[in-house]
Amino acid sequence: MKNVMIRPATQADAQEMLALYAPYVLHTTVTSEYDPPSLEEFVGRIRTYTAKTPWLCCVVDGQIVGYGYASPHRTRAAYQWSCETSIYTKMGFHRRGIATALYSALFDLLAYQGYYSIYVGVTCPNPRSMAFHMSMGFERMGAYHNSMYKFGKWRDVIWMGKSLRHHEGEPKPTLRYPDVKDDAYCRQVLEQAAQLVHEPRAGKEYHA
Repeated sequence: MKNVMIRPATQADAQEMLALYAPYVLHTTVTSEYDPPSLEEFVGRIRTYTAKTPWLCCVVDGQIVGYGYASPHRTRAAYQWSCETSIYTKMGFHRRGIATALYSALFDLLAYQGYYSIYVGVTCPNPRSMAFHMSMGFERMGAYHNSMYKFGKWRDVIWMGKSLRHHEGEPKPTLRYPDVKDDAYCRQVLEQAAQLVHEPRAGKEYHA
């Protein structure tokens, strides 16, 4: 690959990321949406989430081939140190380390901001995604049985979690990503994560 970059996503990236996301809505159970959101709604999501947490995109040779973001796990005060993450890789660009790179960057950035726990919901069956998340340090926490109906079937959602730091003592308030994204450490995190993207390799293709 000639040029690989992981950088904060902007609202100007919305249309390209929405085109990447739409096939997951229409053809998979990875997302619980039935219809792709409008461009206006998608831009609103970027604006809302990036007010506090990272939304990153992976750009290869000028093309967005993956993106990942963090969002609040719950909105009430006692949950403010936990968040949820989502990763989407462009169809045809799996087995290149894109999801791994995005997750690695998100983990480091969220820890730097002061977050303690990350959670992700995996719609079953999806053994590839389960295996991928376990390889990234997530553990199975529990399940919402028959909580989702899509493509004519009731489906379980498995919840997985990962700790970013030890849960000891009283936590300090989290930092807003816009306030730290230009720190030297954050720039270094993105540069190092980009190095994890590689040419496609044979083997297991995790669905992430």
